[in-house]
Amino acid sequence: MAPTYQVSAKQFLQSQLCTTLPVPTKSFEGQTVIITGSNTGLGFEAAKHIVRLKADKVILAVRSVSKGETAAKALRSGSAGSEKSPTKVEVWQLDLSSYDSIQDFASRVDRELDRLDVVIENAGLLTENFTMAGDDESTIRVNVLGTMFLALLLLPKLRATANKWEKDVVLTFTGSFMHWSAKFEERKADDIFQELADETKATMYDSERYSTSKLMELLAFRELAACLTQPDKGHIITSLLNPGGVKTDIMRDDNMRLAQWLTVKIGRAFFLRSTEEGSRTLVHAAQGGRDTDRQYLDDCKPAPPHFLSPFVRSDEGQATQKKVWQQMLARFEDIKPGITMNL
Repeated sequence: MAPTYQVSAKQFLQSQLCTTLPVPTKSFEGQTVIITGSNTGLGFEAAKHIVRLKADKVILAVRSVSKGETAAKALRSGSAGSEKSPTKVEVWQLDLSSYDSIQDFASRVDRELDRLDVVIENAGLLTENFTMAGDDESTIRVNVLGTMFLALLLLPKLRATANKWEKDVVLTFTGSFMHWSAKFEERKADDIFQELADETKATMYDSERYSTSKLMELLAFRELAACLTQPDKGHIITSLLNPGGVKTDIMRDDNMRLAQWLTVKIGRAFFLRSTEEGSRTLVHAAQGGRDTDRQYLDDCKPAPPHFLSPFVRSDEGQATQKKVWQQMLARFEDIKPGITMNL
């Protein structure tokens, strides 16, 4: 079964035009929260909500520290539109295209944090330019490999927090309904990641590579969630959320084709949510709740199975899911031997 389906137009429009997402109200008091990709867009707006809801500490995990400090200053002062809050806002450098940077970040978490209650993996890359990050194409490195590598490295701190305070902690990922449109022909190759790194075969236009990365992230998330058991007391709640169509600056590539540029402009004018509205989906996921565990979340609630693409639910999709996960873990073991013991 080839994953060439388009998300239902009726489903998309109903969500975008007829659904009012709830404004978050649940307190984050006493909690330490990490948000990747949080100096702009969905991550920044989510940080505003979490600061307003009185988290003890919010860590903006960003590639550019200077841009992160600008965002942090706005959050601390209340000039970003949030109330001035006693929340400690810190900026930590994190480049998801670099395994060294990810390991340095995780080591800092181990050294400096006595607890870690919530991780929102929101950072992402959308580009039509083929560039390499080490041995991988950049979109795949950031959106799939870097994201999951960080997740595995942070599991021990999350688990320790859950056990020490006998509470649930949260690890959530920003996914996308665009996983529906991925063709993902590379799944047929013996080495999927090597195939994706071949520029002569890469399809970067019409967001195909981004859609593929979001499909792979979803498949990897489903395997990760299956690995985490649920004890009676502290537990790691895992979820992957769809923020819907949102007016963010992720589509800022200078070489966007005209047809795609027009689609984005029309969408911004008529269909897309504001960044603040979209960020409510991140905060909802971060609030946890056992009903969100191991779930694909849509419009701030667990989505029914048919919200996942037919490919994801198919036998071939299940086989591809395991293949992606196994090849990913093999790469991670080469980079950091023993990392899979964190599962």
